[in-house]
Amino acid sequence: MKKEKKSEIWQWVKSIGIAVIVAFILRSYVFAPTIVNGKSMDPTLHTNERLILSKIGEPKRFDIIVFHAPDGRDYVKRVIGFPGETVEIKNDTLFIDGKACKEAYLKEGKKAFANKYGKARKFTEDYPQIKVPKGDLFVLGDNRPVSEDSRSIGPISQSKIIGKAKLSVWPLKDVGLVGK
Repeated sequence: MKKEKKSEIWQWVKSIGIAVIVAFILRSYVFAPTIVNGKSMDPTLHTNERLILSKIGEPKRFDIIVFHAPDGRDYVKRVIGFPGETVEIKNDTLFIDGKACKEAYLKEGKKAFANKYGKARKFTEDYPQIKVPKGDLFVLGDNRPVSEDSRSIGPISQSKIIGKAKLSVWPLKDVGLVGK
């Protein structure tokens, strides 16, 4: 009887140990949780919204990423420009390599901004042309008037990326895929 008890305990210890190792590997290399802090991604994402990040694959244009910022905090922003590309903002329009980009994800924020401040005030202030350096990305927040992004901190190193936002898990009203 004692031998069976020891065997059962050992099986539980092994199972729990394997579960902890698998969870550690998944957390380190596959996904990570994060919390949105601040209003720079409103109305797309909100303060205290809980996200699951994917650590697999390279970010694509307009993906939402989380990265370690120069001030030591983690920022949530949208990927705009890649190494070698030229980014510019002129007359409230984003240009990449001289071509205007449609940013449909800004529609709701621009409308709310215009209702509050009038149509004469720009949602996105002009930003001079910048060539994104090798190994870096140019990132912007969706709430451009308040976002601290590559316009103020400069392009960010791709090595500082934690992951791409894939899933919102809290609050319940926001549960779902984090889209473009």
